[in-house]
This record gives sequence, structure tokens and C-alpha cells, in this order.
Amino acid sequence: MLIAGFPAGAWGTNCYVVAPAAGEECVIIDPGHLATQGVEDMLAKHRLKPVAVILSHGHLDHVASVIPVCGAHDVPAWIHPEDRYMLTDPEKALGRSVGQQLLGELTVGEPDDVRELADGGALALAGLEFTVAHAPGHTRGSVTYRLPESADIPSVLFSGDLLFAGSVGRTDMPGGSTAELYESLARVCLPLDDSTVVLSGHGPQTTIGRERAANPYLAEAARGSGAPHPAAPRRGL
Repeated sequence: MLIAGFPAGAWGTNCYVVAPAAGEECVIIDPGHLATQGVEDMLAKHRLKPVAVILSHGHLDHVASVIPVCGAHDVPAWIHPEDRYMLTDPEKALGRSVGQQLLGELTVGEPDDVRELADGGALALAGLEFTVAHAPGHTRGSVTYRLPESADIPSVLFSGDLLFAGSVGRTDMPGGSTAELYESLARVCLPLDDSTVVLSGHGPQTTIGRERAANPYLAEAARGSGAPHPAAPRRGL
């Protein structure tokens, strides 16, 4: 399997391309702010043909390049229905203005083909099967995507802004909920094997085992207390 990624734009949002191998069809995950050229570079480097864009949630730093990327390759974008409004009204989703100069190449609106995700479903794309889990807390429509273990890699969780190395997504913007975030961590992340690789929306990769041992937020989720923990840094919008 081929998984490649890069941090894009003002918020350093991780954008990923996933394919069974080089030279095959692929899926693009979270083409955010100023991600278009990086996506094109990765597609050319690995000789990949996109079949879809899948989004972990609707915040600007994860979707800002969805229109040019989908338009250039005539592919659909998948998003949870509760976050779909963010494509056309990104500032409402943030509860504040982010400033036009910072938006760079952003074109507000939906790509021509938008499809809505269902919780717990299997999304079969590019010869891969992603398990979708609704994981509200950071936003109402946040989701994770999980690939099963294969011959060459362990199971992989694309966690969006639910779980980071040493931290979790913020909950202080419209649609955020600390209680829901902890519930999502407990339901989506804690049952996974320690060997599961976590590829987050921001920051370095980690594993479930590493986070189970050291992430204070995941520890709170395991205890079921849901108490905020001030020590871990927050990333992204």
C-alpha cells in the first residue's frame, strides 16, 4: 500500500493520498489551505489517478482546496452531512473571520459532486475499503477513516482532528463539544489495537498504543471522567 502526505498551508494541515500501490487509483484526504500544488506533485511522483476526495470534517484548514482538486480531476468529495454547510459558509463554522489575505487560493462553495457519509459504513474507493466512524466533538460532522491491516502495513486510522500525537482537537468553536469529543475518543479510538497507526490532521504520526500510554486526553476518556486537561497542546482550527 502507498500512503503519502504533507503539511499544507497556514495551519500545517496534513493532506494524504492513499493507493494500493504506485501507478494506481488513489483517494485524497483533506486537501486544505494551499494544498493544490502539493497534491499535484504527489500524484505525479507516484503516477496516481484520483477517484475521490474524502474529508475528515468541514473546517477551512481541511477543505480549502477541495474545489480546485475535485475540479481538476472530475472526482466527488465525501463529507458528513452535519459539516456540509461549512463548504459554503466557512466563517460561520469558525465563529469568526479568518481574513481574506490568509485564505489564499480558497474558492468558497461546493465542488460539482458532493456525497454524504454514513456512520459505520464501508467506503470502497480505489480498491481500498475505508471504515467510516462518526466522531463528533471537534465538529458535529467529524469522522475518522480506518484501513484494515494488510500484508505490508498495520491498521491505519486517519483521525482528522479527533486525536493527535499527545493531544486532541479543540472544542471551543461552533459545533464543538468536550463531552462528545471524549465519547468519540472512547468509542472510536480506545477499542483499536495498540499497533494501529494514527495519521492525524496535524502533527506527526503516532500509534494507538503510544497515545494510550501517554496522551492525557485519551487517559481521561478511558477513565470516563471527561475532565479537561490543560497540559497538552492544541493544533489547527
